[in-house]
Amino acid sequence: MSLLSIQDLHIGIVRKHGNDEIVRGVSIEVELGEKLGIVGESGSGKTLTMLSVLRLLASPPLSVLSGRVLFGDEDLLKVDQKRLRQIRGGEIAMVYQDPMNSLNPLLRVGAQLEETLKAHGAKGPTVDARVREVLVQVGLAEPERVSSSYPHQLSGGMVQRVMIAMALLTSPKVLIADEPTTALDVTIQRQILELVTSLQAATDMAVLWVTHDLGVVASLVDSVVVMYAGRVVEKASTTALFARPTHPYTKALLASLPTLESGHRSALHQIGGTPPDPARLGVGCPFRARCPYAFDKCALEEPPLLERGDGSYAACWKAPEQW
Repeated sequence: MSLLSIQDLHIGIVRKHGNDEIVRGVSIEVELGEKLGIVGESGSGKTLTMLSVLRLLASPPLSVLSGRVLFGDEDLLKVDQKRLRQIRGGEIAMVYQDPMNSLNPLLRVGAQLEETLKAHGAKGPTVDARVREVLVQVGLAEPERVSSSYPHQLSGGMVQRVMIAMALLTSPKVLIADEPTTALDVTIQRQILELVTSLQAATDMAVLWVTHDLGVVASLVDSVVVMYAGRVVEKASTTALFARPTHPYTKALLASLPTLESGHRSALHQIGGTPPDPARLGVGCPFRARCPYAFDKCALEEPPLLERGDGSYAACWKAPEQW
């Protein structure tokens, strides 16, 4: 049994005269200790899928229309509020894109960390000791100063480390990292990536790394899920995906990455056109207007995930050898 299993998840914008579906039939499995990358352009449904795991969708107007989110043998979409509070931030923790907007600017950092522990039943002197322990664990050399500071008194990299510390306080089984390095400079990004990798190795928690950049996950994850227009279009091990992408969208994403052979200031490959609105899709493959390999069938029927060998799956009517 998978540790976390998202099964045929559909998310939509609820309207008086029908629902606009924006996440369509997403299924993702993650095992204990596994590192999974979820990749796709902005608007592909990555963050909505992850927010639905902890029932954090802005409702209304967003709502889970159907599907299951199994954590062990519990469906998180059906558990009561008491159990959901135990799991949310306890057994499953999330680090968000913008750390400065995730902390209360009016409370000192230490108070916010202590509040997280107390909400999950910790009491007494063990609270202060655990806060200090985790701040040191995430590489903050002056835990007392950090604890007594307000968020605005810390750098962006320090605040992101605080957010990771908050996520780790309760020793979660699953960590969801939603583009946690987006607002940071390249040097700090690398430090945060290495930090999460080392902490995962030490604790054996499962990590779901959400990003729009395949280059970020290349050395971080065991397997990759690629999303486009609200659905999964490719699943593969990291090694297989980088060696032989089996969906044209994945191939285009990889081609857009700079390499050691890229010339100075040389133009990078671009994916022509723009992503479609997931709520306004017609029939056929949603990538066909941007795909150099599209043919008649692509306009008539959307492909399911088809097996491509080596444990890879892709939602494309053509196998790579036919491109």
